[in-house]
Formats: sequence, structure tokens, C-alpha cells
Amino acid sequence: MLKEFREFAMKGNVVDLAIGVIIGAAFGAIVTSIVGDIFMPVVGAIFGGLDFSNYFLPLASNVTATSLAAAREQGAVLAYGHFLTVVINFLIIAWILFMVVKGINRLHRKQADAPPPPAPPTKEEVLLGEIRDILARKA
Repeated sequence: MLKEFREFAMKGNVVDLAIGVIIGAAFGAIVTSIVGDIFMPVVGAIFGGLDFSNYFLPLASNVTATSLAAAREQGAVLAYGHFLTVVINFLIIAWILFMVVKGINRLHRKQADAPPPPAPPTKEEVLLGEIRDILARKA
């Protein structure tokens, strides 16, 4: 059973999937930073200090906090600002992945459109060429 598991785990697809998941997690962290540290502050500056991350609706009557973290400690809240930030993260990730896939498809198309290299001459063609050259010298 251990041998079968090792064979399964070492198949190319499983290793490729593991690498993809690790790179995807790192890519997600990068996009989260881009959205939280670059994109959302610019959006906030354009819309007069708008900060989605602390927008929430209290669901419990005892919630009096003004920040989302403090409100969550006091009771149930509907954190729609955080949800909007996650949606923006998703849209940016989807757009970047779309552009990557589009670029890869373009490269594959260029490779498919390129003419194949000429085939090397067959033995018969080489022999006929030698016969032609010999006949041309004798003539």
C-alpha cells in the first residue's frame, strides 16, 4: 500500500498540482497586498477617504464599535466592506489569470502557425542528387 501511494504521489500530475497550489497561494498573497496596499488606498483617495474594510452593519444591538475588528468582538456583524474587498481581490486575480492564459494561448498559436522545418532529404533523394552531379560533370 505504501508503494502504491508513493507511485501515486510521484506522478507528474500530482506534483504539478502541488506546485500550482503553492504558487497560487503566493500569488494570492501578492494580489491581496496589491489590492489592500495600492489599489484600495487610491480608490479611497478618489472617493474622499472611502475605506471599504471597516464598513459593516451590526446584527446585535450591543455593537457600538466603529472599527470592524472591535465590532466583531462585541457581537455579530455583517462585514460587507470586507466582502467588497475580497470581491475586488477576486476580480483582479481573475483578470490577471485571464491575461496570462491569453498570452500563453498567443504563444501556442504562433508556434502552431510557424512552418515546420524542412524534412531532411531521403536516401533516394541524396542518391539521385549524386547521380545528377556525376552526369553533369561528364557532360
